[in-house]
Amino acid sequence: MEEIRLITDSSSNDLTDQKQNLTVVPLSISLGKKTYRDDEQLNIADFLKSMETNQVAGKTACPSINEWLEALDGCDKAIVVAMTSGLSGTYASAIQARDIYLEKHPDAQIIVVDSRTAGPEMAVIIEGIEKLLQSDLRWVDLEEAIAKMRTQTHLLFVLQNLHNLSLNGRVSPAVAKIAGLLHINIVGKASKEGKFEQIGKARGMKKALREVVKAMKAEGYQGGEVIIDHCENEADSENLKKLILADFPDVKIKIRPMRGLCSFYAEEGGMMIGYHE
Repeated sequence: MEEIRLITDSSSNDLTDQKQNLTVVPLSISLGKKTYRDDEQLNIADFLKSMETNQVAGKTACPSINEWLEALDGCDKAIVVAMTSGLSGTYASAIQARDIYLEKHPDAQIIVVDSRTAGPEMAVIIEGIEKLLQSDLRWVDLEEAIAKMRTQTHLLFVLQNLHNLSLNGRVSPAVAKIAGLLHINIVGKASKEGKFEQIGKARGMKKALREVVKAMKAEGYQGGEVIIDHCENEADSENLKKLILADFPDVKIKIRPMRGLCSFYAEEGGMMIGYHE
């Protein structure tokens, strides 16, 4: 079978060296005067310490067109899975790179997918694409098949720390402080439009995890693959895994640490849950 290159960005929490045929293009994060490249060399512990002491709004930057072009270099066929266009210019940058590449390589075939999500749901989508590529599906039918699969994947998240969101004007500093004092966790999801929205609040992590399982069932979950990404919170990730397995004992569940971009938004203790129905 001819090689079809899979390409994504670092908001997927994947690493290039984790999968043989996956190229990960890094985003970057600026905290004050320091800029971090979200790649394999990023020390997450040091990055989180800088976030904790930072008192100014941080910024993220999508991969440049040239970085996408480097990832595409030499390929005849590629599928690019990009972070939601609802929160980032990453997808638009990948589209521009595709168009430039096709001008020089008109026989190449490239699909760019707006994942309308981030983190572990992107990883679930990528694994779904790998399964489609192993089937007898024709290339011309792939884009439609990926779009159909996307309707069956979802993302939920739990936030324990709102410090960074308050610095960036997403919540007021007073609300962030009260939430921290009262141990109030925010439970949210990625909408169909690729925006992240709050769906509830829970005092204490045990209740928050129960809310996650409840939300999964409400979204039609029937035991598909689950990927739990966490920011320095493996213990609660394992607790969530146990809760899911209690109702769906045969489900495949993977737990992974977040990379920089998702850690920037989820903050320490945060979790993102991607799954296929």
